Amino acid sequence: QVQLVESGGGLVQAGDSLRLSCAASGRTFFSSTAMGWFRQAPGKEREFVAGIDWRGGSTYYADSVKGRFTISRDNAKNTVYLQMNSLKPEDTAVYYCAQANELTLGPQAWGTPSNVRSWGQGTQVTVSS
Repeated sequence: QVQLVESGGGLVQAGDSLRLSCAASGRTFFSSTAMGWFRQAPGKEREFVAGIDWRGGSTYYADSVKGRFTISRDNAKNTVYLQMNSLKPEDTAVYYCAQANELTLGPQAWGTPSNVRSWGQGTQVTVSS
């Protein structure tokens, strides 16, 4: 059983930065799977934010966060990160990390439920204007 625990969310002002972390524990196979970040704003569907392959060699981003967010991972710590810079009010959402069943997964493939092995419980990010 895999447990994913996000942390690092909070209330910030527009233009500020936050760094989210997601730590995996249990029978994780962490270093053999792609990891991703998603977010869900009130009244909206959950959307893909960023993804990273098993080694950290390939990364993928939603157009809305390209150039502002950076996903990275530390396989020795079973942890994936999301560095969020130049935050905007429209970035306000609950952010979730997810573990894939594959070594690498493109943005569209993350939308297939069978490709996702586990989800975290989420961390709230609120950006005030």
